Amino acid sequence: MPYLLFLAALAFAASPFLTSGFGGFDADQFPVPQVDPPGQPAGYAFGIWGLIYLWLIVGTGFQMLRRKDAEDWVALRLPLLVSLGIGIFWLPVAMISPLWATVLIWAMLAGALSALLRCPARDSGFAAWPVGLYAGWLTAAASVSLALIGAGWGLMSGTTAALMALVIALLLSLAMMWQRPSVIGYPVAVIWALIAVAVANWPDGPRSVLLLAAAGAVLIGIVAAFMAARRQA
Repeated sequence: MPYLLFLAALAFAASPFLTSGFGGFDADQFPVPQVDPPGQPAGYAFGIWGLIYLWLIVGTGFQMLRRKDAEDWVALRLPLLVSLGIGIFWLPVAMISPLWATVLIWAMLAGALSALLRCPARDSGFAAWPVGLYAGWLTAAASVSLALIGAGWGLMSGTTAALMALVIALLLSLAMMWQRPSVIGYPVAVIWALIAVAVANWPDGPRSVLLLAAAGAVLIGIVAAFMAARRQA
């Protein structure tokens, strides 16, 4: 399992290089074309994937070389392996079907959150930090996918879908932070995504989406700071 996990992290990081031409969902992939949807973060925010890929490779390499037989690393391996294994195939699916890509990204998120809850107390730089960063970004990305499906299939307006996605992301984030208050990588990724949503809606996007995204980023930051201060007290 330690070796499989490392290989999965390598394959996951390599998958963008093996899939050409994907720069996000095309507007015409939806029955109701999604042109500049308000729930989507600004393009620069996706640069976080480079850090996530690299850190997951380093972390899984560490557990393979230094914690292969450590009992406190056992529990996180299977859910993280499932999440990364699904992630290897996410881009090819996304090029064909936003609907199935949404199903897969929620499965990836479930595995990532399960792994995060099972991270060992030690080795946070190799376990909780990279897994938290990965799970935090997936929390935002999976919620955005729901917004695109809701608006793209005409179930609600783009603004309503974006607000729904932000509420889901915030509730999930607060619940995970309550369960693992010491994992800083998770709120960092969520805040990064929320700020990018606010930036994407400045100055011409729906004011309600901009304000909720900005307020959510502030709220997550305050809660994370409070939890950190409480641990040090």
